[in-house]
Amino acid sequence: MRLKHIGVIVGGHLKSFLKHRTFGSKMEGIRSHARRDRLLEIESKIQQRWEQGKVFEVDAPTSSAKEGEKFFGNFPYPYMNGLLHLGHAFSASKLEFAAAYHRLRGKNVLFPFGFHCTGMPIKACADKIDREIKKYGNPPKFPVVELETPVPTAPVQSGEAKAEPEKFKSKKSKAASKSGVAKFQWEIMQSLGLPDEEISKFADPAYWLTYFPPLAKEDLKALGMGVDWRRTFITTDYNPFYDSFVCWHMETLKEQGKIVKDMRYAIYSPMDGQPCADHDRASGEGVQPQEYTLIKMQVKPPYSGKLTALEGKNVYLAAATLRPETMYGQTNAWVLPEGQYGAYEINERDVFIVTERAALNLAYQLLSKVPEEPTCLLQVTGQDLIGLPLMSPLTSHPVIYALPMLTILTNKGTGIVTSVPSDAPDDYMALMDLKSKPALREKFGVKDEWVLPFELIPIINIPEFGNKSAEKTCIDLKIKSQNDKEKLAEAKRLTYLKGFTEGTMLVGEYKGSKVSEVKPVIKKMLLETGQAVVYSEPEKEVMSRSGDECVVALTDQWYLTYGEAEWRAKAEECLKQMELYHDETRNGFEHTLGWLNQWACSRSFGLGTRLPWDKQFLVESLSDSTIYMAYYTVAHFLQGDDMFGKTSSLVTPEQMTPAVWNYIFRGGPLPETSIPLDLLKKMKQEFDYWYPFDLRVSGKDLIQNHLTFSIYNHTAMFPKEHWPLGFRCNGHIMLNSEKMSKSTGNFRTVRESIVEFSADATRFALADAGDTMDDANFVFDTANSAILRLTKEITWMEEEILPAEQTLRTGPHTFADNVFDNEINIAIALTERNYNSMMFRDALKTGFYDFQTARDEYRLSCGSAGMHKDLIWRYMHVQTKLLTPICPHYAEHVWTDVLGQKGFAVKAGWPAAEAPNYTLQRANKYLQNVIIDLRKVLQKRSAARGAVKPTVGIIFVAENYGGWQEECLRILQSHYDADTQTFKSDAEISAALKNSPVGKMADFKRILSQCMPFIKFKKSETKAVGVQALDLRLPFGELQVLGENVNLITRQLGLDTVTIHAYEDVAGLNLPTSQRTLLNQTPPSPGKPAAVFLAASEVSQ
Repeated sequence: MRLKHIGVIVGGHLKSFLKHRTFGSKMEGIRSHARRDRLLEIESKIQQRWEQGKVFEVDAPTSSAKEGEKFFGNFPYPYMNGLLHLGHAFSASKLEFAAAYHRLRGKNVLFPFGFHCTGMPIKACADKIDREIKKYGNPPKFPVVELETPVPTAPVQSGEAKAEPEKFKSKKSKAASKSGVAKFQWEIMQSLGLPDEEISKFADPAYWLTYFPPLAKEDLKALGMGVDWRRTFITTDYNPFYDSFVCWHMETLKEQGKIVKDMRYAIYSPMDGQPCADHDRASGEGVQPQEYTLIKMQVKPPYSGKLTALEGKNVYLAAATLRPETMYGQTNAWVLPEGQYGAYEINERDVFIVTERAALNLAYQLLSKVPEEPTCLLQVTGQDLIGLPLMSPLTSHPVIYALPMLTILTNKGTGIVTSVPSDAPDDYMALMDLKSKPALREKFGVKDEWVLPFELIPIINIPEFGNKSAEKTCIDLKIKSQNDKEKLAEAKRLTYLKGFTEGTMLVGEYKGSKVSEVKPVIKKMLLETGQAVVYSEPEKEVMSRSGDECVVALTDQWYLTYGEAEWRAKAEECLKQMELYHDETRNGFEHTLGWLNQWACSRSFGLGTRLPWDKQFLVESLSDSTIYMAYYTVAHFLQGDDMFGKTSSLVTPEQMTPAVWNYIFRGGPLPETSIPLDLLKKMKQEFDYWYPFDLRVSGKDLIQNHLTFSIYNHTAMFPKEHWPLGFRCNGHIMLNSEKMSKSTGNFRTVRESIVEFSADATRFALADAGDTMDDANFVFDTANSAILRLTKEITWMEEEILPAEQTLRTGPHTFADNVFDNEINIAIALTERNYNSMMFRDALKTGFYDFQTARDEYRLSCGSAGMHKDLIWRYMHVQTKLLTPICPHYAEHVWTDVLGQKGFAVKAGWPAAEAPNYTLQRANKYLQNVIIDLRKVLQKRSAARGAVKPTVGIIFVAENYGGWQEECLRILQSHYDADTQTFKSDAEISAALKNSPVGKMADFKRILSQCMPFIKFKKSETKAVGVQALDLRLPFGELQVLGENVNLITRQLGLDTVTIHAYEDVAGLNLPTSQRTLLNQTPPSPGKPAAVFLAASEVSQ
């Protein structure tokens, strides 16, 4: 594929990348791409013009920003461990379209763009390449691996429930989009088109920082993004200015007491040796630690079987529960017969029998004799544990036994489950299975005395379910066994939450108390008396980018005190005044603020900025990226057009002291500094002008972390007048209705899409993909259609309109001219509304699709007289401007090279328009509908056997309702509620009709048979089109509209002659008897003319 038209400056890494990269689809070389190539040529030309004109570079004026004068939008900087793809482009396009719209409106628009390199992903990828080279050579020769089909895992059967609400989740998670067939990192780099000799350089993490950001910048330029690239930067201490900025940010928060050191549970990567934050994860983004109470069920000595090797130790089956208050009702414990367990040393005397996975989590929570290294004294199966006598906390039985349950999962909890059959449906059914099935007991060697004497223990009374809720729901739902998973899930749904919120304790020292009140008290008592310990594990599986499964660790590190009452109140205040565009977005933020608590902000390894007071730690990637929008305002002063911050001549990083940062961003006193005073004041003026930012656009997955963190940090770092004004969140993007996935090949980088479709066609399809919180859909056919539409529009202007300019009609406007002029005004108004609300798909509809349809209808309406010159020129100007935010290269070409206008289309100003005349639009719609209806009547007549082709049409119009119809409409008007858009009851309407003048007529019964169908029709019409359906006449003159367009009607119906008459004039016309009879049977009514069609022979009669 030729690259000379994609509008980039090839040099350095980009040149090397393009040399080895293959672009385009498999159809490349088969289809003709002349139209696409023309758009690429236009785009290359226009991008050079923009570059030369510095169109997107903007500096703050010396005065403060007036209301509506500026627009500052930003986008979460993408992570630089690969090429930008259409997922990035989709979210970024929302901001690009908004910024372009506001720029077109004449605002000062700042759209900066940075690149994120902080954290583990780059380091993890570099380390993988290094390991692959050491293990397999350079270039590596990998072994061939056959992938096995995974066996489906059984649903969770824990007998537990979360009383707390689920965390905010959208319909599709970002974690899902990261899944796929695992590859070697070298192969992933090869899939990007990199040669082997280049890939080996990526074993150095620093190489990634200089390689991918310049590529990303060029890709975004090629896409036509209106970015002020002077302000771009990369993160980490590789950029000394940004490094200084982050240090100041962290120090300020610490001074405020918002960063503290503490022991907390965190998702942790054993391989990396540090907490694994959301952006450090290959899967499991958003997953948090789930805390359990680990019940210590002591094995009663003396030990037998395999456990004799543990004699002298305190051995416990350790069961994880979310419902410690139910332990009063234990009748047994459950184990998985074929499950693999181990006896792990917790300390010198205590041994926990749990799964290996649980033991690893415990080892990272100071519950292992050797920290972070589980010590297994003995391996056993669940079958080995069946029949163990246990002494368990709170139960009224001195001894209970370990019994088999077939549906336990060993990848959740500890593989040991407490059994409370009175309140847990799973426990109830498993116990009933053992009690009622001797063969089942025999199969697993279960003695009768371990099962049969144990009955349900009522412990909690739940309204509607009584004191044995599990038994009641299982009987009510007709559950037959422990394998009836769907019904058991429904039973838990019915009882667990209600038991927590409304249940009352029936036993123990808290008898009579609400479960919700005593649950934490009972948990605390179990922990303080040593009968239980706290245990935590990830809610779901989390895989780090280094490739290991994460655990939950109790870590001693630095935390941001999110969730602290005063700070949270400020965050909620900020959120309340923000524009969020979707209720779902607001709900997501409110939910996140409800559960978000302390957040580990430091890491031991990876890339980033060192904590200034504790340099063994780095600032993690979600904590150095919360207020960098402020850094954009001064980056161009500091870095001097160098995204790496290495070549500045105005300021040195050492000069950017906390006092300087405070002066610029926090209104601090003028600092003692060697920075020139005028430069210092310029930086402060730049920040004060642009802040607060107006809009931040992001995928919805960042609500639960980055975006909420940004709110918190802005309220801590800046005064209220600088708090964020708006967030716009969107769903993820599919390609052709399927998940975007590298493993399936359903994937496009930004560059690939530009080469395959062109930049403007890509942007067109991105705008058309969707604007809600649901996942959007980038359709290749839409992009291909855009290529055709855009090039055809250029050809139409260049080859049809401009050569014929002198022959176009001038002079007074006709009805069709007025209608089209009005359609232009309507397109401007509707498209303006859609751009303002960031509904870009709708803007494309009103400003392009519908607008072109209006143009085509106008051309048809004009007939041989042709279109009006002034109107068609107005259309071309307006169409160009309305499409400028979405297809700026096309618009720029048309504006300058086709229409001959001066300046740049992107700054040409929003088109002027008069207020839309919706009555005129309705009149035109009426005209079009009349033509359609009359054509159907005419076709029906022409199709009749022996019919002679009509040549004359006589149209009759009744402009007013009268008689009983008028009375019916007046009654409906008085019985309609405009607020609720509903009518009163049929009985009330009928009563009003009987009491009206119509009801007093002698032939009321006959009239009533006509009234009721008419009323029913008008009610349905009102529901469809609104209250205007109840008008006694249309808001325009039907006779005038049809009379002005009689030539159009004649032409559209294919007749020789058409005449228009008021219905009351019918008596004076010489009509054939049959036609007069037919006309009397179906007379015209307002909005519904009637017609008589005659052949030439009938007219002569």
